[in-house]
Amino acid sequence: MNAITPIAERQTPISREGEGRHDFDFLHGSWRVQHRMLKRRGVGCAEWIEFDGTSTTRPVMGGLCNLEENDFPARGSQGTAFRTFDIARRTWSIHWVSSKDGLMGEPVHGGFENGVGRFYGVDLDDGRPVKAALVWAEITATSAHWSQAFSYDGGQNWEVNWTMDFTRVGNLPG
Repeated sequence: MNAITPIAERQTPISREGEGRHDFDFLHGSWRVQHRMLKRRGVGCAEWIEFDGTSTTRPVMGGLCNLEENDFPARGSQGTAFRTFDIARRTWSIHWVSSKDGLMGEPVHGGFENGVGRFYGVDLDDGRPVKAALVWAEITATSAHWSQAFSYDGGQNWEVNWTMDFTRVGNLPG
């Protein structure tokens, strides 16, 4: 398995600066995305599938929420991330919907600290319960890196199974 450094799940709100509702402003606009996905998850597979995609993110409700639309032409599918900011807790929740089933999955929750966003939750991988960790890092005005890891043993070991490298191709109008 591809290990990531185990990260304790946070029970307290985190944010890099201010209240946190603008943490995802860097993502607003249009992006070219290079994807890498493990061919098979949770079985020790080391073979990666690579494909290109596009992504567009726009703020909703003055930035309190945002909507990220992803197109995966080589896979014949799309996905949407809907992010909401909890003002009282100062945390983000990220919900994912795939065009393959149209269902909204369980959200991950977290925030940013020192320029890195960490989000945790539970998911199902082919019916098997897993802990999920998403990380946003290496954020600049023109690029960003995202990764997803699953733990099949309650958080003792993590396997990175999907990465996305974003390159900006356009800003939102206005």
